[in-house]
Parts: sequence; C-alpha cells; structure tokens
Amino acid sequence: MDRILVVDDTPDNCLLIQAILQDEGYQVELAESGREALDKIEQLPPDLVLLDVMMPGMDGYEVTRRIRDNSALPFMPILLTTAYDQPSVAQGLDTGADDFIRKPVHFDELLARVRALLRLKHSVDERDQIARQREDFVSRLTHDLRTPLVAADRMLDLLSQGVMGELSSDVQEAIAIMVRSNQNLLTMVNLLLEVYRYEAGRKTLTFAPVNVGELAQEVVEELSPLAIDKSLALKLEQSGAVEEFVIKGDRLELRRVLTNLIGNAIKFTDEGLVTVKFSKGRMSLAAALKLEVIDTGPGIAPDEQGMLFESFNSGKHKRSGSGLGLHLSRRIVQAHNGTISVDSAVGKGSTFTVLLPFH
Repeated sequence: MDRILVVDDTPDNCLLIQAILQDEGYQVELAESGREALDKIEQLPPDLVLLDVMMPGMDGYEVTRRIRDNSALPFMPILLTTAYDQPSVAQGLDTGADDFIRKPVHFDELLARVRALLRLKHSVDERDQIARQREDFVSRLTHDLRTPLVAADRMLDLLSQGVMGELSSDVQEAIAIMVRSNQNLLTMVNLLLEVYRYEAGRKTLTFAPVNVGELAQEVVEELSPLAIDKSLALKLEQSGAVEEFVIKGDRLELRRVLTNLIGNAIKFTDEGLVTVKFSKGRMSLAAALKLEVIDTGPGIAPDEQGMLFESFNSGKHKRSGSGLGLHLSRRIVQAHNGTISVDSAVGKGSTFTVLLPFH
C-alpha cells in the first residue's frame, strides 16, 4: 500500500485530504508543520509528500530543499499545494518539487496527480532495484572469476619453472602465451572490480601527504622498459622543486592514474616521445597541481573525445582495451576533487591533463 504524507498547517485541510486519499486505498499520515514533516520523513520515508507551500516557521520551499539535499533519503515525489501565482510555482519546481496543484483543490485533479507521481515513484524504484541487482551481479562475478584466474596463473608459473618436468621449447612458448593471456584477463577483472567499487560507493580512500612528483618518477622508471622496446623517448619534466608537488591523496589510487595515463601514451605511440610534465596550475581561484601526459601518437578524433572517459568506451583504435582504464582514472581524480581532460588532434598526438587541488 502506498504511503502518503500530507503536510498542512490547517487541520481541516489535512483531515479532508486524508479522507479523500484513504477512500482510494492509500495509507495517509499527517503533519502540521515543516519540522514535523521532516521528522516523520527521517523516521520512515513515505512514497509521496503532499506539501502546502504557505506554512509558518518553515515553508514548503524550505521543506522541499531539505528533502532534496538529504542524499540518504530515497526518491520521493513532492506535490506542492499552493494558492500563489505562477512565480511561486516556478520557485517550488526549481527547489525540487515534482508537481503542483492550486487551491482550492479539485479532488479529481488531486487524485490524478497523485496517481501520476506514484507511477513515477514506482518506475524510479524499479530502475534503482535493477541497478542494485546489476552491481551485485558484477561484484559476485568479478570475485568468482578472480579465484580460478589466480589459481591458473600459479599453476602456469609452476609449469614454466619446470616443476612437473622439463618442457620442450614449443610447450614453453605456448605456456608463455597462456600466462600473458591469463594475466591480461586477471588485470581486466581487477579493473572491473575497482570500477564497481567506485560506482557503488564502496571504495574507501586513505588520504595522506603524497609527493606526486616522486610518485611519477617511480612510474616512469617502472614503465621505461615498455618505451625502450618501442624505441620511444620517455621524459619527466618538472617546473619547480620536487617538494612543491605534495598533495593530500591516496597514493595507491594516484599511482593507478599515473600508470594508466603514461601506459596508454606508450601503448598508442609508435614513434616520437612521451612527456610527463608537472607544473602549478589553477582550479577556479585555487592553486592546483597540474599533470600533463603528452604523446606524439595518432591523436583522437573529436567525435570520440566526448565519450573517452565513459565506461566501456574503448575507442576505435585497433589496440584499444576494455575501455575501463580512463573511466576509472576519472573516478579517482574526481574522488580527489580534481579534474581530468584531453586535448587532441588527429595526427598530432594527445595531451591528458589532470588538475589536483593543493590542500
């Protein structure tokens, strides 16, 4: 049974509307002030709020704003009742209300609007339930996939070491291919699990002072063999002393961003160089650390750039991966209150820019 909270400082109005709605089979609760309404909503959120605009102390606009500002509450439609003119209606809708009805209330119209908003509520609830089921499925799937992949990785490692007997060169080569394929799949599963944690709000970051300049040097040294294999130059440039690039952040997650951006630049660049550049930038009016990863690769077409950071958007390049790396990087940067963007032109390379605020 749908629950409706009727909020009006005039008891006669409350009782009249309660009788009409109860005759239609709805469960109705009453509140005679904005504060009482908020208390009832905190205790047990209703399916719909029928809210008078004009109330002493806390009016309907303020009640609406506080409901919408409370991210812990589920979605509940708000139907305003007002005797005011059009500007007051616009104010209510801008504050977060979903519909309005004028006083004196026509009962047929009231019931029609209530039914429409409850259909909206049920649709949103169904969508959210499907999203939660999908997230839970992804979580279980990734956890279940990791177990056999890790076991296979260890078994292949034992085979390659000759624990089960000497292997011919052909078998060793086949095992090496299997090891690489298994590790690539394991990396993808781990990446998918990390994306899920961010999307579901289940990722916990540990913030501490991080010298991003020193962290970048570690990543550059770690990835330099990949650049050498492709005869690429990999350079790190800093505009200022290394100790100037310290921010509050999660070191492991920031390392993931650097590894992804620099690794992608090497992966998609066939000749020339990859430059990792640090300097001081600005975010709005505040100072920020500016990281740029610049490559001389093929560039990215304008129509692809807008979707580049979306999940599972792998682009049209023949060496494109799962499409999760840049999406995860954006989520990590956003969790640090930063921004990430790309500037690219086909045939002229790409520049990925990350801005992270100094705290």
